Amino acid sequence: MTEADFDIAVFRDFLDERFGPSGRFALTRVAGGQSNPTYFVSHGDADMVLRKKPNGPILKGAHAIDREYRVLEALHPTAVPVARPILFHEEPGLLGTPFYLMEKVEGRVFTDCSLAQLPKGERRAIWMALADALAVMHSVRPAEVGLEDFGRPGNYFERQISRWTRQWHASDSAPIPALDELADWLPQHMPPDDGQVTLAHGDFRLGNMIFHPTEPRVVAILDWELSTLGHPLGDLGFCVMPWHTSPDEYGGILGLPLEALGLPEESEFVGRYMAGMANSAPLMLFHKVFALFRFAVIFVGIADRARSGNAADSSAAELGPLAERFAIRALELSEGT
Repeated sequence: MTEADFDIAVFRDFLDERFGPSGRFALTRVAGGQSNPTYFVSHGDADMVLRKKPNGPILKGAHAIDREYRVLEALHPTAVPVARPILFHEEPGLLGTPFYLMEKVEGRVFTDCSLAQLPKGERRAIWMALADALAVMHSVRPAEVGLEDFGRPGNYFERQISRWTRQWHASDSAPIPALDELADWLPQHMPPDDGQVTLAHGDFRLGNMIFHPTEPRVVAILDWELSTLGHPLGDLGFCVMPWHTSPDEYGGILGLPLEALGLPEESEFVGRYMAGMANSAPLMLFHKVFALFRFAVIFVGIADRARSGNAADSSAAELGPLAERFAIRALELSEGT
């Protein structure tokens, strides 16, 4: 058993009523998530994952676990690797917030982009598997899985820049001049809308994947909270951030001897993705700068929640300084430095 932000006995009674009484019950909070509180749940023969909104005030539209669950339902029958959805409970009365349950997927999670825990000969294949999973996800036609109304098609980057700029301005955190400069730079360098519309994950990165226990293959894509209809290069730009951030900046690989460590160059990763995405537009500087800007604002939100006591993970306060560091990386990239 573990500390939870809800009444565990009430939750166990709910599971007994829904799935039948069971002598086996355990609840363990998952460390590392910075948004929605997440727990491993064992009940009877089932091993599940509980995802819920955090307690306390939250920004409008944030922590959209209803959207997460809808995506899982839509994608589970497809080739996109996701956990099997079990149930969604919308009413907040039971646990204090809405929540959902999905099947627990066994496998490996890598948070260090250098993959130091793996033998050198296995590292490149893991990164190539990430590129493959992204291409498979972007190959799904939203209308064919009931997600045609999951977001507004077109002008994705214009709307995203507006959204994250508003979120930055709404924060009461200390000033970050680099973020203000980026908010001005991005609209001026945004490429014309080319009409590409796919399911956009919004937080597609190595740490949000579960890999097969022994094979270089993604078996579950996690954390769909920010997903919407969008432009595929938004996700790709997000994926290549580790090549532009250092190891002490959320586990990046900038400055590391990639070949000596068995890690791919950014161009190899992008090429692998492009091989699975026919007729994709090229990845541009704008997409990389935008990704770093958006992640910087996400770190601002994490720091804000830490100050208010509503962070999902105890290490949230330590991540606050990364907002400025990612903003500076984005500005350096935009200036070619």
